[in-house]
Amino acid sequence: MLMSNSARTAKLHFMANGFRVLKPGDHVLCGVSGDAIALDDLRYWSVEKQEAYASAAIATKAMRP
Repeated sequence: MLMSNSARTAKLHFMANGFRVLKPGDHVLCGVSGDAIALDDLRYWSVEKQEAYASAAIATKAMRP
């Protein structure tokens, strides 16, 4: 029987040009809002903070000093 990844949070290692899946899942959580982000929709993250962001606006806010 195949196991489904639905409703499981993935663990990723964020790199400058992509990410590596460390633990399979179908989504990650936004580091600011806590919203679930489908891996197919993940576009914004911080390599330094190793966290994902749900939108460009949230990413910009998170990276401001």
